[in-house]
Amino acid sequence: MSTVVRDTGWFKSSFSNGGGDQCVECRIAVGTPVRVRDSKNPAAGSLRLPPAAWSAFVTTVAAV
Repeated sequence: MSTVVRDTGWFKSSFSNGGGDQCVECRIAVGTPVRVRDSKNPAAGSLRLPPAAWSAFVTTVAAV
């Protein structure tokens, strides 16, 4: 049985708007690190987080 990897492509939060200058983009694919980058400077590279670390981050931010 093969595993299907669904790559979301780069995306911004639905809470992001065009007026701010502190936006990040994320890219999520099953079984790979979650990538996070500065949307204003995507060529600078990305931070790679293990899925468990990403999940903990999102849970913590949602609780704030």
